[in-house]
Amino acid sequence: MRVRAHKSLLTAITAASAMVLPVISAAPAAAAPDPKAFSQSVKAPAIKRHVEKLQQIADANGGTRAAGTPGHEASVTYVAGKLRGAGYKVTLQEFEFPFFREVTRTVLNRVSPGAKTYVRNTDFKVMTYSGSGNVTGAVQGVDLVLPPSPEPSSSSGCEASDFAGFTPGNIALVQRGTCNFQVKAELAQAAGASGVILFNEGQAGEGPDDRRILLTGTLGAPTTNIPVVGTSFAVGNELAAAGTTVTLTAATESDPHRKTRNILAESHSGDPDKVVMLGAHLDSVTEGPGINDNGSGSAGILETALKASVLPTRNKLRFAFWGAEELGLLGSRHYVADLSAEERAKIKLYLNFDMIASPNHVFGIYDGDNSDATGAPAGPAGSDKIEKLFESYFTAIGQPYTGTDFTGRSDYGPFIGVGIPSGGLFTGAEGIKTAEEAAKFGGEAGVAYDKCYHQACDTLANVNDKALAVNTGAIATAAFVYAYSRTLPGGAAPVSTQPGTGGGGHDHDHSGVPM
Repeated sequence: MRVRAHKSLLTAITAASAMVLPVISAAPAAAAPDPKAFSQSVKAPAIKRHVEKLQQIADANGGTRAAGTPGHEASVTYVAGKLRGAGYKVTLQEFEFPFFREVTRTVLNRVSPGAKTYVRNTDFKVMTYSGSGNVTGAVQGVDLVLPPSPEPSSSSGCEASDFAGFTPGNIALVQRGTCNFQVKAELAQAAGASGVILFNEGQAGEGPDDRRILLTGTLGAPTTNIPVVGTSFAVGNELAAAGTTVTLTAATESDPHRKTRNILAESHSGDPDKVVMLGAHLDSVTEGPGINDNGSGSAGILETALKASVLPTRNKLRFAFWGAEELGLLGSRHYVADLSAEERAKIKLYLNFDMIASPNHVFGIYDGDNSDATGAPAGPAGSDKIEKLFESYFTAIGQPYTGTDFTGRSDYGPFIGVGIPSGGLFTGAEGIKTAEEAAKFGGEAGVAYDKCYHQACDTLANVNDKALAVNTGAIATAAFVYAYSRTLPGGAAPVSTQPGTGGGGHDHDHSGVPM
């Protein structure tokens, strides 16, 4: 990492330390070390070395660190080894999940009217847990709304009655909306479809609210054995023309009983009834090494954890590195579901760090109080305080910031769902940077925050050093503040809530089942 980025990290945390001193000043002198000393121990070159190691692991394992692959297992071994070496109590929480990968590249070609080859991952993408097959057939629309209504309204393929009159052997063309992709695919298969093309609904919007862009996601489980792909609205609208025939070829592998692991590391000091959790997912998608998504967040909390290991904290620190996030937040969902009511009540807050170094970044803070009054609602009580802490950090170091919605599409989702105050940072995924954001944060308007999102090019070259350094400074500051604070956001027992499903902001789609 450049020397300038290293110096900016030290400057950032040192400046923010002045802000947090009042928070910890009530602690006994022997219990709370100098925040500046802690800040200087979290060095940017060390953070970058973790990211480089994850790249090396991917390179040695077929270019991926996806859950259920040797690359992820090697990543687990590296992170767990570092944490054990620093003296943490490390638990590897194993869970079973339905594994999926493309064995060969999926193909979608129009045969008639007029031959046309569609581009994988640009015009279409295989749905996670799609079945396999090599089929050529007539495209048959299923209860389509064309042209699309001004507001989302399609219920295409959500009821068995939508497939009345469907010709077995045809390829079902189904529009996004109302129910999840799994329901649509299962009903199409039951009606005799030889394949399914799911296309976006067609309404204009910003970021993930734009229902014209390439539709990606997961079927949730390997319950269909026919090929299923997602496409943009433009491609779907084109395929809806009468007399269209296509060839759809997919070769996939699914294992409903594959095992993977979460890593949980807990400090020896601190009140076990007051747990402060920080988390990041460690897995990549199968298509690439996942260095920004999410080697960046993993590296940030790993280095913070290593340096925090010697702190005699007032509150218990727990660091989590989630598995199978890319398949629908499976690791964090398993963890939260496995907690007893008593254990859940001990977790006073959860901080999530997913994609903190996007190349065309914004500095996004999760909107705990719904201050923008748009999209997803506020987080559980106390989430607003977490947001304000991060806002104070960015203000102290003179960096702009913006809010990003709790859409439920990253690992904070399960925690919000049981009422645990949550927050965190995010620098953007496949959404497009606006002109206003480019003026505020720099970078290029009209271009994705991360052009390599979920692709093979998400390598070391895809990491923005400044964003990585500044955001790791925020992670270290938050960890330090909450390690010593007498008053934590989640002082009372959590009350169950539901994560938002709307909103745009800059969040990315890891849930895989948008409506």
